[in-house]
Amino acid sequence: MWAYNETFYQIYPIGFCGAPVHNDGVTAHRILKIGEWAEYLQELGIGSIILNPIFESDNHGYDTRDFKKIDCRLGTNEDFKEVCQTLHDHNVKIMLDGVFNHVGRGFWAFKDVQEKKWDSPYKDWFIINFDGNSGYNDGFWYEGWEGHFELVKLNLQNPAVVDYLLDCVKMWIEEFGIDGLRLDVAYSLDHNFMRRLRSFCDEIKPGFALIGEVLFGDYNLIVNDEMLHSCTNYECYKGIFSSLNSMNLFEIAHSLNRQYGPEQWCLYRGKHLMNFVDNHDVTRIASILTNKNHLPLAYGILFGMPGIPCIYYGSEWGEEGEKAPDNDYALRPCFEEPKPNKLTDLIKLLIEIRRKSDALCNGIYRNVVITNHQLIFERKTDSERVLVAINASDSEYTAGNGELQGTYEDLIAEAEKEAKAGTAEPGEKTGEPESEEFQQTETAPETVTLNGQLVMPPYSIQYLKAL
Repeated sequence: MWAYNETFYQIYPIGFCGAPVHNDGVTAHRILKIGEWAEYLQELGIGSIILNPIFESDNHGYDTRDFKKIDCRLGTNEDFKEVCQTLHDHNVKIMLDGVFNHVGRGFWAFKDVQEKKWDSPYKDWFIINFDGNSGYNDGFWYEGWEGHFELVKLNLQNPAVVDYLLDCVKMWIEEFGIDGLRLDVAYSLDHNFMRRLRSFCDEIKPGFALIGEVLFGDYNLIVNDEMLHSCTNYECYKGIFSSLNSMNLFEIAHSLNRQYGPEQWCLYRGKHLMNFVDNHDVTRIASILTNKNHLPLAYGILFGMPGIPCIYYGSEWGEEGEKAPDNDYALRPCFEEPKPNKLTDLIKLLIEIRRKSDALCNGIYRNVVITNHQLIFERKTDSERVLVAINASDSEYTAGNGELQGTYEDLIAEAEKEAKAGTAEPGEKTGEPESEEFQQTETAPETVTLNGQLVMPPYSIQYLKAL
């Protein structure tokens, strides 16, 4: 599966493009802005974008009105075709948000039920009781998603609903050429629906990727050969920032071993979950970390651990944003243009290193050294062995372990050397970042010889490939 070796980039289009929060009915060609970022995304090394909802909706996109029409606030279907072509021309694939669990009250089939009640041919598309009433005084009760009655739950056990949704997916593939879907609230979706979706997509576009949004539980229930290729790894999302904030790297080391370790009982060995340090639903990593020197370290863990890394737009340069109690507007801003800095340069190096490394993309996981402030873990395949070393302390630390033997290539130092040989100095075009940013020591050797010890500079990331 192509997705396992790529880095994803998530965009919330309504916010990213500066569209009104509520649908004003005015067509504006804002979605073309995504195409304007194609060159930047290609240079960053992004393999695919994930676009949160782009189809006609009542407000935030997850309250869909029409699955076959681009939201008028973003533009037209022709506009999005142009965007997809531009992205593909820059070797960036496209994954759309498949919001199949629910629709908005403005959805055309639900409006027909509101009008015709029992006589509507679409009454069984939803979970309805005509003996009750809704908070909107529709004259009938219906099930909403988790108590949100502006989100009308679809009846995915109705073959007509499934056929309609699959027809929409077919249209997206044929008209826009999309390469995959992020399944919203996949933990709520009917399992038979996901099986049907998988086989349907495999047949019409082999290699079509399906990644589910899952918050909790056993990810194996839906990530398997019959349903989804991957799902969101919320357990390790929490583990990354929590470990750094509490200066207790045992937490993330435990989560990673629990998921991917060498023991037979470990849960997700051989699978590729989608990893992230923030997204459109949670406070940005730059705002949630208490020590800004840990920001690069969070990405060092992200790109070194098993799974598929995903970056949320703007966070690659350390943008801040806090989730509010009643809305997510601060998490979904509009940027006129990218604002890359030295953190961005580091992430670009990590993307390139990971893409070239079989061990980092597909290798098994094993903890080597764990302290409260330091973590060294191994990623290994039959062809390659890489050590990932993180020092979250403000002091140098010398790790000791009998397995730290041999000669290694310093992948970050080597990547920096290649970048400097081929381009300007990192950060030169964009100026210095506002806050202190991580920099590898310019004199770091490209090879390191270990004799049972590894020197770890303060606030450092090391990716060491065994030679």
